[in-house]
Amino acid sequence: MIYEGKAISVKALESGIVELRFDLKGESVNKFNRLTLEELREAIAAIKADASVQGVIVSSGKDVFIVGADITEFVENFKLPEAELVAGNLLANRIFSDFEDLEVPTVAAINGIALGGGLEMCLAADYRIMSSEAKVGLPEVKLGIYPGFGGTVRLPRIIGADNAIEWIASGKENGADDALKVGAVDAVVAPDKLEAAALDLVKRAISGEFDYKAKRQPKLAKLKLNAIEQMMAFETAKGFVAGQAGPNYPAPVEAIKTIQKAASFGREKALEIEAAGFAKMAKTSAAQSLIGLFLNDQELKRKARGYDKVARDVSQAAVLGAGIMGGGIAYQSALKGTPILMKDINEKGIEQGLAEASKLLGARVEKGRLTPAKMAEALNDIRPTLSYGDFGHVDIVVEAVVENPKVKQAVLAEVEAQVKDDTILASNTSTISINLLAQALKRPENFVGMHFFNPVHMMPLVEVIRGEKSSEVAVATTVAYARKMGKNPIVVNDCPGFLVNRVLFPYFGGFARLVSAGVDFVRIDKVMEKFGWPMGPAYLMDVVGIDTGHHGRDVMAEGFPDRMKDERRSAIDALYEANRLGQKNGKGFYAYETDKRGKPKKVADPAALDVLKPVIYEQREVSDEDIVNWMMIPLCLETVRCLEDGIVETAAEADMGLVYGIGFPPFRGGALRYIDSLGVAEFVALADRYAELGPLYQPTPKLREMARTGQTFFGQAANVQNKGE
Repeated sequence: MIYEGKAISVKALESGIVELRFDLKGESVNKFNRLTLEELREAIAAIKADASVQGVIVSSGKDVFIVGADITEFVENFKLPEAELVAGNLLANRIFSDFEDLEVPTVAAINGIALGGGLEMCLAADYRIMSSEAKVGLPEVKLGIYPGFGGTVRLPRIIGADNAIEWIASGKENGADDALKVGAVDAVVAPDKLEAAALDLVKRAISGEFDYKAKRQPKLAKLKLNAIEQMMAFETAKGFVAGQAGPNYPAPVEAIKTIQKAASFGREKALEIEAAGFAKMAKTSAAQSLIGLFLNDQELKRKARGYDKVARDVSQAAVLGAGIMGGGIAYQSALKGTPILMKDINEKGIEQGLAEASKLLGARVEKGRLTPAKMAEALNDIRPTLSYGDFGHVDIVVEAVVENPKVKQAVLAEVEAQVKDDTILASNTSTISINLLAQALKRPENFVGMHFFNPVHMMPLVEVIRGEKSSEVAVATTVAYARKMGKNPIVVNDCPGFLVNRVLFPYFGGFARLVSAGVDFVRIDKVMEKFGWPMGPAYLMDVVGIDTGHHGRDVMAEGFPDRMKDERRSAIDALYEANRLGQKNGKGFYAYETDKRGKPKKVADPAALDVLKPVIYEQREVSDEDIVNWMMIPLCLETVRCLEDGIVETAAEADMGLVYGIGFPPFRGGALRYIDSLGVAEFVALADRYAELGPLYQPTPKLREMARTGQTFFGQAANVQNKGE
């Protein structure tokens, strides 16, 4: 053994060939943490000191190669002053360059996922052989940063600027065939042939059959593009990527600028340019928020996996109520491998549910994401029925009938009599109390809420609602089923609206106040979309359905009358009474036409303004900043209340619920991280400026105490001002 550590070992294989093996002890994956980087430096030094070494193979002792940097550790570095961050980055890069400069040929044998720093390690090798089942990529832009271990320098010089820009700016994972096609790897082999192929390649390089020094040289030199080619490649790319990413996600465009600046320099100067840009990105609020979301997502998944110990297996599911929602749930279950019965009381509902599932599966086939055979298999796993005949074998039933407590109670009591004693019943309700619905059941311990968001196939969140009598087994089994369906479940406690809708309706309340103060709803939509929401509140209400919003508003007003009840008629009342229900009947705040792809397209409709005139009670001068604050303060404060009331257990889950459930702008990180980014004391002072607007704008005593004592929801790292955003 030439070198042995806790993350890396170097051992002789044969004829002067050594294997540098990544195998981080105590972890299921390899990642670049401080330990691994330090051991890599030591391992390279040991190889350099051993004159018998003629070639190096880099391998992994795990199913993956290297998944990237340990972001939980490296995020601490982002708090350092920018100059220190640059210096630290260059020290790390020296390790990769030292590996690249070894006097012997090097081959990376990529057996599994190699992302971020994992791929950058491979790029520092002379040759790369990839398993046909592996994936490679540089996903750093998804965290608001870009590659910092030489990825913006080496990749363009290996695969060309155009291909490198596409890989880095998109952050996508690439399969073996795509990697081979652009020249990111030199060969692709079956997984069981990888070791032998790597050994053969390094031997041929040692013998001189392959000139490894010539292969290495382009990575040390300038990018081979003349001035005109550079201008065409980079300026076109910057314009296109800026349009795709938008102004709130600077990392993709900054990555292109870095490649462009470094194009005229050799490796050492190019790496300095990368390090400076990387440090600049690490200091942005977008990076703080996106990294925070990544860490929150990891915590969410960890908590969800924790239920596996208690969960029972779901091998057969059922959904009550077909239609669009039931069809969407059936599609998702069958697509991910759990057969499902789809019951309705009439043939029309069944037809609608099957049509929805068929449409969604067909769309996947058209995009090449599903084979026709797999589509047929999924459709066969959806069994329509008008009776309870086969319900005796079902492990979980998702009730998805109309949002009416009496109807739901009747249906739940009816199905409870038809299933096994341990079958889990789950209500797909968006607002109705789980404790109230449980009153109709003989076995309330088997009952939970399972709130899917519409459209089911697109929205990643599922709220699993724990009632007072819900058992841990019922909660755990529902969480496990949601995960099996490819969803991100968050367990919340029962209250009107649960987490997401309880927080959303105060946001809509702020919108209603603005409209009643004479502010044009089209202007409000534009301001909130500029703030970062995927759609403005008027457009969102049209998509959700004015009738759905009207019902939800009434439920919330009854549940929280002190702050959510408004005696005056509002915009939603006026539209509801005029039967302007949004996209579902072609007119709401906007009117809707069908575009070329058959999708609804919003257009201005002067008739809506006439409908709204009676609910405009004053004409106030309101700035764009006021519009943001009128809407965001109630949403943020209600999120705080949900955390304080124990509806949601952690700040991470609260924020992820809003990002996954209602499209809260990811670059702002969620409501609680948004408060942190402004500063808790500053946010409280901001809310007090709008106190005249009512109880929705009143900070809680606990939040005031947090402001007084300097506490934050996510620690000091979140205290970054949203400058220029």
